[in-house]
Amino acid sequence: MRLLERVGVELPVVQAGMAGGIARHELAVAVSEAGGLGTIGTLDPRSLVAELAAAREATSRPIAVNLLLPFVRRGHWDVVAEADAVVTFWGRPRRRTAGVWLHQCGSVGEARAAQAAGADAVIVQGVEAGGHVRGSEPARDLLERCLAALPDGYPLLLAGGVAEPGDVRAALDAGAEAAVLGTRFVLSEESAAHPGYKERAVEGRETLLTELFGAGWPAPHRVLPNAATERWLRHDRRGPGWVRGLNRATAPLLARTPASLQARMAPLASPSRPILTPQPAIRGGPDNLLDAGPLYAGESVARIDGVRPAGALTRDLAG
Repeated sequence: MRLLERVGVELPVVQAGMAGGIARHELAVAVSEAGGLGTIGTLDPRSLVAELAAAREATSRPIAVNLLLPFVRRGHWDVVAEADAVVTFWGRPRRRTAGVWLHQCGSVGEARAAQAAGADAVIVQGVEAGGHVRGSEPARDLLERCLAALPDGYPLLLAGGVAEPGDVRAALDAGAEAAVLGTRFVLSEESAAHPGYKERAVEGRETLLTELFGAGWPAPHRVLPNAATERWLRHDRRGPGWVRGLNRATAPLLARTPASLQARMAPLASPSRPILTPQPAIRGGPDNLLDAGPLYAGESVARIDGVRPAGALTRDLAG
């Protein structure tokens, strides 16, 4: 049985679990109700319980939960046991749930490790993806190499560079079971991204792969330009060496800072101060994060010209 059929998903469209409060139950429900697989992004366990409960009240369709492994605590695993699928990212693949488990990978070696650890499927992420980027080569190239390296019939999904129906068809034709989209769903009505973030993304044509917004999580990420990138990325798009070193040194402490404290500190962020966290600008949040926080977006943002309802997007993407 193919993975999507096993989970109960009709269309080969998976909404990425954008963390930081962008992908909440409203977005996940809209995608799942349209026949795709909606995903709630990483939150603290208490918030995740509330979001998953709200999704269950709104739909009987499958709902996935995304976990960013550097920020996962023991309580997360108790919560996600209630989800229809769990997607993990950025860490050693290890089965921690009895249900359907997918691991997002950026290399053939990582994909092999996930398959060996018992992952039901692998999401192959290309370098063109938005947000935190594990891959270092185009998604389609990595998909081809993973298909050759893993057992015949093992389910692979493709993430990176997908924004239009033709991109989904191309991913399926190349051997993927489904396409995973983040940037396209950031620019949906149900996304909790800040309205200003959406406006800049609709207008955006260029993205940067950097490590600038790495306080607490020193990992590469693709973003739109803003005041912070203009201030700090003049000589090296990765960010000044001393800033990247500071991010690495403080990561063990900052990664464990309670979410409530991080939220109280967010209004203090400034483009002129290089302590720049991964927290994106969200609806109802401080406006300063539009220029002092990451505006995550993949290269496909250049082909997106508007904000649309997530359900209509899902149906159109599936053709």
